[in-house]
Amino acid sequence: MTGKENRAHPRATLQWPVSVKISESVLEGVTKDISAGGAYVCCARPLGLNEVFEMNINASDKSLHVKAEVVWTNVSEFDDKINPQGMGVRFLDISDEDRLFISGAVTEHNTEKQEPDLMSTLELELDGS
Repeated sequence: MTGKENRAHPRATLQWPVSVKISESVLEGVTKDISAGGAYVCCARPLGLNEVFEMNINASDKSLHVKAEVVWTNVSEFDDKINPQGMGVRFLDISDEDRLFISGAVTEHNTEKQEPDLMSTLELELDGS
């Protein structure tokens, strides 16, 4: 088995604040990672499986409004740094502009995080650069 994930959209570890309006209250959280198709939202009180809700995502340059559905939850008693308490959500209704914004931010973030190509590094060292 390979370590490669089989996802429809690339994701990035972008931490953007989110607000979820439920009934008369607001649930605050932050994305742990995000893609054009959904996000993992760290929060104190994850919603129930299959729950549909409106969510505002406060990205670095823009506020996004999406309709989402909870596809899985992680409710733990402790602060797990690998998989903290929260919920995985799938975007059900998101504007093309907002989806494109997320895709661009993910691509930019992942490009910045890439390790240098080892062959290029070796060639630079051989050239004396």
